[in-house]
Amino acid sequence: MVPKRKVDCELYKYVLYYLEVRQVFLDPKLSLKKLSDMIETNQTYLSNVVNRYFGCHLKELVNTYRVEYAKELLRSGKCPPEELPQRCGFLSRSVFYAAFKKVTGVSPKRYMKYEMRAQHSESINYV
Repeated sequence: MVPKRKVDCELYKYVLYYLEVRQVFLDPKLSLKKLSDMIETNQTYLSNVVNRYFGCHLKELVNTYRVEYAKELLRSGKCPPEELPQRCGFLSRSVFYAAFKKVTGVSPKRYMKYEMRAQHSESINYV
C-alpha cells in the first residue's frame, strides 16, 4: 500500500505537469471536473491536494498561472495588450484585469511601465 502523502505528491506532480507543460491553464473552460477527469482522480481529492500544496482553490491557481503567462507575453512584446485576456485563457476582460491586479498589484499597463523602467535602469552602466 502506498502512503497517502506519496499519492498526494504524485497528484501534485500531475497538476503541475498538466498546468505547465501542456498549458492546460490557457483553456478558458478548464474546471475542477475537467482537470480531475484528465488526471483520473475525483474532484474532492484534487481540490484537497490543490488546497494543501498551493494554499488556494483551483480557480485561483489557474488564474495565477494565466497572469504569469500574460506577464511573459507583455515582457516579450509578442502579444498586443488588447489580446492578452483571450490569449491567456480568460473569458472576459474584467476577470483578466481583476486577476492581474490581484497577482501583481497593478494593471497590465502600469506593470509594463515598471518593467520598462527596470530594463532601462539595468542597461545603464556606471563607470
